[in-house]
Amino acid sequence: MDLKQLRYFVAVAEELHFGRAAKRLFISQPALSFDIRKFEEQLGVQLLSRTNKMVALTNAGQVLLHEAHKLLQQASEVERLTQRSAHGLAGRLRIGFVNSMLYRGLPSAAKRFEADHPAVEIILTEMNTSEQVQAVQRMQIDLGCAYWGNFPAEVVSAPMFSEPFLCCLPVGHPFARNKSVDLGALAQEPFILFPRTVSPHYHDLITALCVDAGFSPVIRHEARLWQTVVTMVGFGMGVALVPKTLEQAGDARVRFVPLARNEKASPVLSLRRAGAAEPATERFLEYLHEAVRESAPG
Repeated sequence: MDLKQLRYFVAVAEELHFGRAAKRLFISQPALSFDIRKFEEQLGVQLLSRTNKMVALTNAGQVLLHEAHKLLQQASEVERLTQRSAHGLAGRLRIGFVNSMLYRGLPSAAKRFEADHPAVEIILTEMNTSEQVQAVQRMQIDLGCAYWGNFPAEVVSAPMFSEPFLCCLPVGHPFARNKSVDLGALAQEPFILFPRTVSPHYHDLITALCVDAGFSPVIRHEARLWQTVVTMVGFGMGVALVPKTLEQAGDARVRFVPLARNEKASPVLSLRRAGAAEPATERFLEYLHEAVRESAPG
């Protein structure tokens, strides 16, 4: 079954007259009759009841006519969207993101973009960095918003912003009300951190911060997402070093305290597949960079 066959059938079913349908389709009546007969043979059902005086739909023909209208409309819409998406005007934009991007302008960028480009549907999916890299490679997402990592050649990264690390402490911790804390003072505390298999960069970076402060952290618990790390700290399960953006998470059970000495920053990058980016992706990045600037802490 192809679209031409459906169009021919719909014309005859609506006109209930082969001559009028042929004129509507700009083909000869014998050719139309042949194609309809061939269509019925292909389906193995009779769609039209024919006599010398009239043409009528069979039960099977009535069912097909109803479905054919929907299929032809969908086909027309697909064609229109495909043509428009080639110019970045329509289609889907699939975006992976780390949790902290919720506080650095991603929601407002998505809303503004969809308001200005109503034919583009944005799909947001929370993923950690390694998941985003795989999704970009497999073309499951068009754009990633991720933390630093070692990326394969087919994944292109570009910096969006960077931010300092803060100590995330339970609200009742002795240092929770301090203006700053010396990281070395937390040497005996249980730490909560990513497994190295999930994020080797952040695992090693935070471990290096602790080593620079004179101790090797005791990693008591592990979590896959920053938001989970903060939640676990809130339950009193340990302390953590987290990017500054996380202080906007609004968890009353924790306090975020600046480090007295903090030379290392947490970068956030855009990820996409190597090669020319789709127009919608390039355009959305402009919106996102603007939203990131607007969301920067004062």
